[in-house]
Amino acid sequence: MKIQNLEIPDLKLITPSIYRDDRGYFMESFNQRVIQSQIKIRNFIQDNESSSSFGVLRGLHFQLPPFTETKLVRVITGSVFDVFLDIRKDSPTFGKWGSYILNADNPEWISLPKGIAHGMITLEENMIMQYKVDSCFEPKSDSQIKWDDPDLAIEWPIKPVIISEKDKNAPSFKKFLENNGGLII
Repeated sequence: MKIQNLEIPDLKLITPSIYRDDRGYFMESFNQRVIQSQIKIRNFIQDNESSSSFGVLRGLHFQLPPFTETKLVRVITGSVFDVFLDIRKDSPTFGKWGSYILNADNPEWISLPKGIAHGMITLEENMIMQYKVDSCFEPKSDSQIKWDDPDLAIEWPIKPVIISEKDKNAPSFKKFLENNGGLII
């Protein structure tokens, strides 16, 4: 397993070792001991899975304290343009975003620490994404930031085909800060 840094501090790309032969392949997709030696997390307590068709946009989602989450995300089938926004008030990259294309051909994980808003748009039909989280979902803590906020200027590679009402009506980053007294994570 190879672990490397992404452009936002504390975000990691985890690449499992894959052993291929004429039968197919074998990989250890997750190893708690290896992950904990490189990434500061509690135990993951919940696995989530989502399926989307081409052009579905989800995000930018996160949970407010005290239910903030560390996430591990990967794509099982298809591909996504994965986006992460740093909303940690003391981070040198506060308000900055990064992206990575996750796909089933390269079964990598992205580790998203607490204080990162997460979103994605599907680039293929029948995409399935898996999430490991270290905190259970709490509806009262659920929050989002507008995916197309002009101040963030996220460079989505395609125009969304389907967006939920919740994501369409999410506040801008600036409005979110105003509504929460500047407190994020």
